[in-house]
Amino acid sequence: MGHAATAVDAGDGGPPSRLPRSGADMGNPPARVRPGTGPAGTGPLRQRNGSPGFRALGSEGGGQGGMKPAARAARLAARLITDAPPDGEDGPSGPALASALRESGVLGACAQLAHHPPEPLELLETLQTIGRANLSAGRIFEGHVNAAKLLMLHQGPVDGLSRGLLHGIWGADGRDPARIEDGILRGEKLFASGADVLDRIIVTAKEGDGLRLLLFSRAQLHGRLFPGEWQVSGMKATASGRCDLDGLALSDAVVLGPPDAYLVEPHFQGGVWRYAAVQLGAMRALTAIAADQLQERGQADAPLQAMRLHRMILACETARLWLEQAALAVERPEAVASDAETAILARLKTAEEAVALMDVMDQALGAASFATTHPADRIRRDLSLYLRQANPDGLMLGSLGRILADPGLRQRWIG
Repeated sequence: MGHAATAVDAGDGGPPSRLPRSGADMGNPPARVRPGTGPAGTGPLRQRNGSPGFRALGSEGGGQGGMKPAARAARLAARLITDAPPDGEDGPSGPALASALRESGVLGACAQLAHHPPEPLELLETLQTIGRANLSAGRIFEGHVNAAKLLMLHQGPVDGLSRGLLHGIWGADGRDPARIEDGILRGEKLFASGADVLDRIIVTAKEGDGLRLLLFSRAQLHGRLFPGEWQVSGMKATASGRCDLDGLALSDAVVLGPPDAYLVEPHFQGGVWRYAAVQLGAMRALTAIAADQLQERGQADAPLQAMRLHRMILACETARLWLEQAALAVERPEAVASDAETAILARLKTAEEAVALMDVMDQALGAASFATTHPADRIRRDLSLYLRQANPDGLMLGSLGRILADPGLRQRWIG
């Protein structure tokens, strides 16, 4: 397969540079990157795009002295995202969103929360805050947190985390699955979120009967990234296109952990609560939009409209309670594999509540909310697509099977 003109530039076009095999700073938590100290080319973003996502999160002036570093950086990121120029096909582009994440310092600040955070609810709040500002930014940010966790779990190079480099992980295969044959990679990855912005990327590839985790730098994937192939109605700024791995040498990758390390619970499916937290942010954004517009119309006290808005509030609170339980269960150092079920159920319940929330929002706001200029339109499209990832039916069936088969899980969830 050729790597011709449709591929995006990856790095400076020079020879691929290998990453360090492990992080010399593994013994200490990564330092927070201060606002304004991200990689070159991430200057201030000034133009507003009309996003309503951050406005209702709370007071933006003062009152933040006691706020934790990641939460404070997330709020700054949300403001920068709100002010990002609408330079993409559907609002701010992936590069604009990535610039906001880098400039805010949230990438470095979240590193110490990625694996066994001292305060899991701070990670929940950080994910929700970014998701409320923009779901595509939230998806890219959650992938960064996931990748950071894997690097810490498997003694990978963590130097880039403290420097604010944007990381991600690509696990989805297509018709030509990624695999290792005689020390050479074959195949490709699909749904490669952030293909136009990531600095370091973890990919999964089969080797025999096992699944390996391989870390590459962006420069090593020069000419192999095709974000333009992402042609969907929602989550456009994630640029989740294709990555062609065919012909790369295994020796050029940093191999993380033993075979199937990626699949160990509660770190695999146990992590699904994180992207549900991003989705909760969007649910809150839609609820705020509905509340504002019903009040502006003088309809907030109309019985049917009040009932709808009340249902949206309950949906958000239900999801929040499930996600808090999941974060506290799976992110503690003593968590065990069976704790992953809490995260899976929380993710499924969040999706159920999100669908119900969008349904009553549509009833409350009517056809006007489907105008492409309406503040709810892109959020609705983004959330509808995001909820379909990845294989929720399979997630539900697998979880139910384990609960029914395991006496301890059955007692916990059924009684």
